[in-house]
Amino acid sequence: MTYRFFTPGPAESATGLTAEVYRQLRDEFLGPVPTFQALSAVPEVLAAAWALMREALLAGDASRVDRELVASAVSRANRCRFCVDAHVMLLHALGEHELAEVIARGETPPEPRHAKLAAWAEASRTPVAADWSSPYRPEVTGTLLAFHFINRIVSALLDPDLLPGGLQRSAVVRSVGGRLYARTAREPKDPGRALSLLDAGRTAPPPWAGDSPVGVAYASLRKVATQGGKLLGDAARQTVTATVRWEDGRHPAGPAEWAADLIRDLPGTDRVGTRIALLAAFAPSAIRTGDVTLWRVSHPDDADLVRLVAYGAIAATDHVAQALSPAHL
Repeated sequence: MTYRFFTPGPAESATGLTAEVYRQLRDEFLGPVPTFQALSAVPEVLAAAWALMREALLAGDASRVDRELVASAVSRANRCRFCVDAHVMLLHALGEHELAEVIARGETPPEPRHAKLAAWAEASRTPVAADWSSPYRPEVTGTLLAFHFINRIVSALLDPDLLPGGLQRSAVVRSVGGRLYARTAREPKDPGRALSLLDAGRTAPPPWAGDSPVGVAYASLRKVATQGGKLLGDAARQTVTATVRWEDGRHPAGPAEWAADLIRDLPGTDRVGTRIALLAAFAPSAIRTGDVTLWRVSHPDDADLVRLVAYGAIAATDHVAQALSPAHL
């Protein structure tokens, strides 16, 4: 696995909150996978992202197959090849071999209920245009929101190949990998364990989540990831917020030119940071080494790059979540 702009420290040397998150990842998921290691430079974002994914995707009584299907379909809508491959493999781990390969091929699931669920998940990319809302349980909705965030982190900070040479795109490799993880994937997880990792000063959970731990985790992720906006000036943050609203998830045809046009009237000190945040929200794989090199002139730490990418990612994710506000329910 190759990281695009920096290589995190080895998992075995982690301390403090990062080590606690990695311990839960070893107990309940696939270990400290690159997705979460990429966030380790900012432990509070790492902990909140894991908490949301754990409480939404893994814990509780909602169908794990349904949730993996949602994770895969959202990843497809966001063009995150790495995440599609990973969750296709987990569908294999759950014994859903035919459904997994249908998703891998980009086709519509044959079972009407699965087809409806996948279409709902993919429509959330443009929630305003699709008049999108959620009739599903908090765990399912939370899974969708978790992967809107995670897809963007992965596409920004990781190369798209899960295995060397893209081996994960072989049906045989996907099936074998699924069998290796079958036991871990099928073990039930009690809700709430990850909440102990979150800051005690939690914000109120959103109404769509009820009293589910998913809402607490989402509110925490929104709070800590939004803090990355403090790296930018007021006009820059307003540019990101307004663009997320009016573009409504549209995939830019030429991301580099699109972002350059949006930042041209901003103060020079904010242009590259705003460009990275905008690309993180809309086309994270289009962030280039040159963008990061310019950003590091004034912000050399890996942590500030992660905070900035997380800010763009949560801006786009919360645009989807706003469709679930009481006015829309």
